[in-house]
Amino acid sequence: MLDALTLAAGLAALALAAWCGFAFARDEPTKDWHFIGMAVVAVLALVQLAVGVVRLSGGEKPAQGTAIFVAYLLGAAAAVPAAGFMSLAERTRWGSATVAAGAVILAVLEVRLYDIWGG
Repeated sequence: MLDALTLAAGLAALALAAWCGFAFARDEPTKDWHFIGMAVVAVLALVQLAVGVVRLSGGEKPAQGTAIFVAYLLGAAAAVPAAGFMSLAERTRWGSATVAAGAVILAVLEVRLYDIWGG
């Protein structure tokens, strides 16, 4: 995996979590700007998914197993979009909390992906 991409995705996820957590604290729902931030984070996760698949197809193997690595890659790619869709259903401050939680989950998944690959 690309360490810089993993770091960028994790830090972007933490920034999104802080931003949406701040909106939650101010009693605000997710707004258009939050969805733009979610899109940026989701694109980073999708790029990481593509890089992971390319590396696996090139013959490289993660240190802790391919199946778990692929499962974490798919989970990382789905975490923020799933939270974004759930926040659309909950148009209160709890929608912002949902996105913040999804972003924290993505950051944790990034750390785990780094460990699984052998970092």
